[in-house]
Amino acid sequence: MKSVLVPVEEHAFIGAVLETALLFARKFGSYVEGVALGPDIAELAAADFSLSGVVIDERTRRDFLDHGRNFFESFMQANNVGRQSAVAAAPTFGWIGDGLLSDNGVGEYGRIFDLIVVGRPGPGPRQPRKSTFEAALFESGRPVLIAPPRSLETLGETIVIVWNGSTDTARTIAFAMPLLALAKDVVVLNVPGPRMPGPTEEQLAKSLRRHDVPARVVMIGEAAKSAGAALLETAAMLGADLLVKGGYTRSRLRQFIFGNVTSEILAHADVPVFMAH
Repeated sequence: MKSVLVPVEEHAFIGAVLETALLFARKFGSYVEGVALGPDIAELAAADFSLSGVVIDERTRRDFLDHGRNFFESFMQANNVGRQSAVAAAPTFGWIGDGLLSDNGVGEYGRIFDLIVVGRPGPGPRQPRKSTFEAALFESGRPVLIAPPRSLETLGETIVIVWNGSTDTARTIAFAMPLLALAKDVVVLNVPGPRMPGPTEEQLAKSLRRHDVPARVVMIGEAAKSAGAALLETAAMLGADLLVKGGYTRSRLRQFIFGNVTSEILAHADVPVFMAH
């Protein structure tokens, strides 16, 4: 997994997003590319849009771009990441051009990367926007790594797979195989409640072990708390530093069945979440 895209925007979690991206890049010697995330001027003009009372003109666009680039490059340089490296398997970084990308632009450009890293979305004005995450998930065809508000010291040593039998989760696991192969412990977690027809947790674990992935099954019993809360509590007890979870689908029926668990994870996960659609 050699190429990582990071949309850079001024929000409260941007430091954790870059730290999480770098943890991932160090595992694979990846190239990390930053891009300034901002309003699309053509879209805003068509909608007669202004941001916080400030019309988005060329000067404002330049401010978005310069601030994002300076923050990203300063972070990488402070962490001894270079644009080129003579060290084998060492991460490198770069920056894309002179333009801002909208949320949809991130989804489109992300199609040529192995991974897109975004912040855990939240409702506040200083939190990452859900629209960025959704564009990356639904429009790129690539996996998304959702960084928590505070980065961890490790990534992918103890991985919890949230298995519900769905095709989205199967696809996510396929994308995550390079991470699973490097993990010290992989737990296939049974989540109580409705699920799609498909292989059992033990069948999945057996399949993963054929690839030398150290997979085992942990069952979550019926609990008074919600399935999402029980899942996150169990993951914390296991010492997980990564969750692998299929992205919710646009089917209303499936979203009704699985959407609550996904929504709780997106709202409350304190570990990175690897997700694909």
